[in-house]
This record gives sequence, structure tokens and C-alpha cells, in this order.
Amino acid sequence: MGSLSGVRVIDLTRVISGPFCTQILGDHGADVIKIEPPGKGDVVRQQGNMVDGESWYFAQFNRNKRSLTLDLRSDEGKQILHRLLEGADVLVENFRPGVLSKMGLDDDTLRQRYPRLVVGRINGFGSSGPYRDRPAYDFIAQAMSGFMGVNGTADGEPMRAAPPISDMVASQNLAFGICAALVRRATTGQGDIVETALTNGLIAMMGYLAAEYFATDRVPARTGNDHPMLYPYGLFTARDGEVAIAPSNDTMVERFLGALDMLYLLDDERFADNARRMTHREPLREILNAVIQTRGVDEWIAHFNRAGVPCGRVHDLRETFDDPQVQAQEMRLELPQASGRVPVTGFPVKLREAPASLYYPVPQLGEHTDELLTELGIEGDELATLRARRVI
Repeated sequence: MGSLSGVRVIDLTRVISGPFCTQILGDHGADVIKIEPPGKGDVVRQQGNMVDGESWYFAQFNRNKRSLTLDLRSDEGKQILHRLLEGADVLVENFRPGVLSKMGLDDDTLRQRYPRLVVGRINGFGSSGPYRDRPAYDFIAQAMSGFMGVNGTADGEPMRAAPPISDMVASQNLAFGICAALVRRATTGQGDIVETALTNGLIAMMGYLAAEYFATDRVPARTGNDHPMLYPYGLFTARDGEVAIAPSNDTMVERFLGALDMLYLLDDERFADNARRMTHREPLREILNAVIQTRGVDEWIAHFNRAGVPCGRVHDLRETFDDPQVQAQEMRLELPQASGRVPVTGFPVKLREAPASLYYPVPQLGEHTDELLTELGIEGDELATLRARRVI
């Protein structure tokens, strides 16, 4: 049994931010009920590469859930949602601020009618402030959070990260916030409203870049693959490709240069300490690459690891999932779908006593509608009427 076994989650989310959060909860044993509009359901069901009629993009964010189709614009649909909430522990939504209120589920109503319910929400900018009503997607969050502004080369344009990082960070933050609220509820008996925003998650990830800005009032420069505060630290050119090397302090720099038989560089006044190495980064890069280019990537990785220097090959995704360490950590899983086995990424958090698990494959649209409504006591003619009226 997972750590969240016995926790029921009503999932009103779609696309990525939200579905990734509820999948995390489902991976750890929560009973996640994904509510989708009748017809096409979550728009991501029709996006990405389709294999045997199924979107593998959708599969990446929607395992360990049951699917219930429900028209939340209809009175009957809203009534069924309320009946579900009566037995739920968590409600998760990623609408723009105010949308849930228009459905009769404003914060005051939720707190009064369901005092033990934990309400989790993700939006673009937060539910207060001048941008609260703006639509937002990952690209906008990357741009407006400052995240894009620190990525890319000094002479190039600001650069987005390829994955939808703001969606996924917000989902992870919300999953943590929901779990924190559930722990508090266990002692107080009271639910809570937990909110995170795409932009806020990325701003929080600015870390030492924000710290340096606060300390100096200078906007950090884009440094490409070089570390903005340390050198040597970045990509170096071996005979057959690039090798990532990360000596993160003076001790590590000594190990790195010692492994290259180049400790004498520390006697050069240009490279004697980190501040001077940062100032003279380009000549030092040229000196180091002249030596690193004499051997292949694999040879250097073995050599530097023996010396205790953090390093690694730059993998493409094929190399990542073929890597024996990734395989040992089971970071590629296969879901047993009706159409065949669907590969997805694995569980990043490993619990010894109650590990994450595959409880349900990715649901077909509305696959569990009858099952879930029967649990509420809706069956027979009533079920047929709801279907005829396209409420389900």
C-alpha cells in the first residue's frame, strides 16, 4: 500500500500542470478520480504522437487514475461533483482564478460545506495581484519569471528550457503542499486551500542567482553552459565529444587539475583563485581543452571518477534510457495498456517501506464512469438518463 492509500482526490485538472501533480499523488497510492468533459476529454488525449489510437503524451501524466466523464456546466453534473466531494479528501484544479467560483465552488463555500477538504490549485500568476486574470502557459512563465533571462549564451537570445518546466515544478510544489495540508489536517481536523503558480515556482528556483542579484543589485549575465559563479565548471571538449565537469569548490578544483597533471596552473596569478579564474575564463578554457582533447569522453569519465571529480557524458534521451544506472533506478516503466505496453518515465522518489507503484494504467475516457457513479448509488435508469442527457 502506498503512503497516500485511503486518500481520495477529485482531479479537475487538464494538460500538464495539475495532471502531473495528481499523478504523483496516485503513484503513492491516492485514489485519483479524473473528471473530464464528455466527448474528447482532456485536450492532451488528442495531442502528441498517437500510437494505436492512444496519446503517449497523455499517458506520461495520467497513470494511476480513474476517469469519470461529467458535464460540469449542467446542474446534474454539479450535483454529482458535490456528492463526490462529500467523500473526498482533496480537490485539485488548474482553472484561471474565478472559474471554480462560477461553478458555485468559491473558497467560502468549499470551506463551509467541506471543512476537511484540502483544495489544491495551480494557475499562472496567483489569485491576487494585477495579473491574476491573465492566461498563462509554460513559455510565458519561463519568460516572465526571469528563468529565460538567465539561460542562453551571453551574446545570444534568452533561451527557454525544452521541457515544460514551470508546469512540472508547479505540480511538484502543489503535491508537496497538499501532503503538508493533509498532515496538518490529521492534527487539526481542518482542510486548507493550497495554491501555487507557474511563475512563482520558477522564481523560487532562481536560488543563488536571486541571492547574487539581491546582494549586488546586478542582473545575472547569461553564461551558457558555464557556471555563473565558478570556474572551471561546464562543458569541455574531448577527442570524440563533450564532457561535463563540475568541480564545485577549491578542493574539487585541485582534484580536477591534479587529475590533469596541471596543478601548476594554480601558481599562475590569473588562475590562483576562483575570482581570477572567472575573470580569465577563456584563456583557462583554451589551456584545459588542449589537454582534454587528447583523450575520448569515456576515458576521461573513468579517469575523473577515480579522482573523485564530478563528471558525465552529455546524453541524448536514447542514451539516457539505455544507461545502466537509469535502468537500475527503473526510471523507464511500461504501462500495461489495452493497446499494448506504453513506456513512461519512472518514479523519482523512492520510499523503502511504501514505494510508489503502478496501480492503474492510463484510463480510457470515461472508463470508470459507471463504476464510480455506482459507488455513489447512481445506477440503472438514473444512469441511463444521465447518459442520454449527455451529463456523462
